[in-house]
Amino acid sequence: MVLCATASTAASDGRPHNCRLSLPNVEMYSKEGDVLFGILASVHEETVYPSIKSLFTEPPSPRHCVRIHSEFYQSVLAMVFAVREINNITDLLPNTTVGFHIYDSCFSELGAIQGTLQLLSGGKETVPNYSRPSTPTLVGFIGDGPSSEALPMARILGLSRFPQISYVAALPILSDKIQFPSFLRTVTSATFHVDGLMEMLLLFGWTWIGILVSNNDHGLQGSQMLREEAAKNDICIEFFETLPTQSSRASLAHAIDIVQRSTARVVVCYTYVIDIAPFLKEISLRLMSEKLWIGIPSWVPSKVFSWRDMWLILNGTLGLAVHRGDIPGLKQFLYNIHPLRDTKDIFMTTFWEEAFSCKWMNTFNGTKSGEKEDEQVLCSGTENLKSLDTSVFEVNDFRYPFSAYQAIYALAQALHDLLHCKAQEGPFINGSCADPKHFEPWQMLHYVKNARTRSSAGSESYFDASGDFRSFLDLLYWHITSNETRSFVTLGTYDVSVPKHLRLVIDKNVSIWGGKGSQIPQSVCSESCDPGYRKSAITGRPKCCFSCVPCPDGSITNQTDSIDCIKCPIDHWSSTEKDRCIAKQIDFLSYNDPLGFILALISVFLFFNAAGIFSTFVSYRHTPVVRANNLHLSYILLFALMMCFLCSLIFIGQPRRGTCMVRQVIFGISFSLAVSCVMAKTVMVVIAFRATKPNSKLRRWIGSRFSYINVLVCTFIEVTIGVIWLGTSPGYPELTNSTDNWKITAQCNEGSILMFCCMLVFMGILACVSFGIAFLARNLPDSFNEAKFITFSMLVFVSVWISFIPAYLSTKGKYLVAVEIFAILSSGAGLMYCIFAPKIYIVFLRPERNTKDFLVKKATTSMRTG
Repeated sequence: MVLCATASTAASDGRPHNCRLSLPNVEMYSKEGDVLFGILASVHEETVYPSIKSLFTEPPSPRHCVRIHSEFYQSVLAMVFAVREINNITDLLPNTTVGFHIYDSCFSELGAIQGTLQLLSGGKETVPNYSRPSTPTLVGFIGDGPSSEALPMARILGLSRFPQISYVAALPILSDKIQFPSFLRTVTSATFHVDGLMEMLLLFGWTWIGILVSNNDHGLQGSQMLREEAAKNDICIEFFETLPTQSSRASLAHAIDIVQRSTARVVVCYTYVIDIAPFLKEISLRLMSEKLWIGIPSWVPSKVFSWRDMWLILNGTLGLAVHRGDIPGLKQFLYNIHPLRDTKDIFMTTFWEEAFSCKWMNTFNGTKSGEKEDEQVLCSGTENLKSLDTSVFEVNDFRYPFSAYQAIYALAQALHDLLHCKAQEGPFINGSCADPKHFEPWQMLHYVKNARTRSSAGSESYFDASGDFRSFLDLLYWHITSNETRSFVTLGTYDVSVPKHLRLVIDKNVSIWGGKGSQIPQSVCSESCDPGYRKSAITGRPKCCFSCVPCPDGSITNQTDSIDCIKCPIDHWSSTEKDRCIAKQIDFLSYNDPLGFILALISVFLFFNAAGIFSTFVSYRHTPVVRANNLHLSYILLFALMMCFLCSLIFIGQPRRGTCMVRQVIFGISFSLAVSCVMAKTVMVVIAFRATKPNSKLRRWIGSRFSYINVLVCTFIEVTIGVIWLGTSPGYPELTNSTDNWKITAQCNEGSILMFCCMLVFMGILACVSFGIAFLARNLPDSFNEAKFITFSMLVFVSVWISFIPAYLSTKGKYLVAVEIFAILSSGAGLMYCIFAPKIYIVFLRPERNTKDFLVKKATTSMRTG
């Protein structure tokens, strides 16, 4: 939109007569040169605004700023120093003198816009929508400092691609080259400030925080990123409060009350120094020293740390700061400034008066309110800057001044590259170069974005694709020492140019919070849950607020703040503190156990009994009693019984894979062999009696061959069951919980229950058949008849195994094994003693009955009585 009339009404100076919409000029600090750097800086802290009534009844008047901000004035001096230094470097811009116009925006968006328009208007009169070709050429803009002022500048300058380099503004949105194509900065984006704050909070374990923000783009956008990152890292925010723009005790009272009532120890202040300073002053009046303040580069370090009445509440403050840089010669330059020499410097007089608490004669306007005339101190000009405290005039710690210094050098290097472009090698269409005397802003922007500078300080700087510097941030700690001195200590650095997990580097040699051995201040909603406890959420409270619940028996937590308890392995149990798993005592029937020892002793005893009977039968094999009822079957039966007694030893001891696989199979085969021998003996008694009848067909079955076939077939069937069992689902060792939590039972899982039942059923069938045949043959008149003894032995055998089934099903652990061993030993002993004890009795105690005549006589008597 064009506001001015047509060119026909133009005056001789080229500006239309009726283009009278102008703004009051802003006071300017100027140095003339062949080219100009436009610099906007927020130097004063406050602006005196006109009254609401005067806005509609009086013409616009110049803005009035008060209370100079010495730290930002130091950045202005650093830029002035850089320009002088560049003009003295013969090979950087030869035959070209750099000048500058510096405007003070006074931390005001309106001031930044006004200064920008005045520079675009030629530097003499501010006329919106009008640009007059300036001589000398305006190369580019430096500033403004705060993001809230740099943002409107970037929107205006982006229209014509005028290069703008800020040395303070960190607002992340300014990295968007679509919205702000000509904006660059020599500081890191606030995105990295947020990342650095998160790393710091996580490092010190602060999960319960409050947030204070400035009511501007910088504070609101940055704090929103902070809230999002806090949520991702399980950090809870107790309060989020915006500081008022127009600070007064009444307006600050609400925010102060919220902070005072909060339980969060750590408060993150995402603010500008001009916003946080009034708040901290009010806080100091309430002596609220228990809070730990976390700052960002916009106010750490700043002048507020020099106010003695703030020392108590600020002691222990942590913050990220722009990386400290070295500027050779700047310290001496700062000490040499003087209002009488630098008369064009519009800031120096005010700075001098505030630094030395005096007034220059030309600014003396009488006494201040409530002050006597003789109390006014006039400035003499002999004041010594070296006598000033570093809190008033810092000459050793260059942070934002170093960023401003780099911005000047970036613009100078870009101008150097533009002026030294070679024809046909230029960056523009057809390799063309810009006209050195009449270049366009967008052409200058190209060179600025690609500028690589190396200042006299030796540092190289360049911009990334977003127009940002990727450099260091310092982690600072401010504290009061025991001798009442205060200082900033560099705890470490945050390097934004490396991967995220490597950025924060802490100097472990630096001791903070009161010295060696001091505890890190805690800021949590709930105390950490110790090992042995888990966190339990509290309904209606943030997730950082929780209660600690002890883990149930058998579960542990071995870290603090565990969400879930970890269940111990089956062979372990939780300790009393529930912080570790302790191996359970493995319970099994061992030889050291009294029960196991007794059963093993009985097993060995019965084995030797069977072996003794076997050796007796071998020694007396020619006697009638021993030879009766198939001697070889007796040998096989005794061997089978010895195997049964020995197999019970396999059941004792810790279960292993081998023993679990074979113990039931060996037991089944051994007992099947024994019972099949008993059955064969019984069958032979019946056949022998029946074969004595005339024309009996059973005569051909008399002999040992039938008995052996019987034993072989029955044993083969049991062996087949065992082989199928081992081939399909063999037994294996397993651990099972016992009634005692501190113990675990080691036992054998039989694998296939079906095969185990088949083995027992087949063995039971053999026993029942033997018992039935023996019972029917018990009264046969035969002197060699063992049927009575076999009947009794089978009665014992069957009774034991029938009682074994409910006992086996109702018993657990090692007693389950003991029950089976007892069944094996008792049933085997029943067979052995019931069948062989009468014969051993005759052999050793009644040898007169062990004769053929006695047996024949007994047989005849039996037949007569029968």
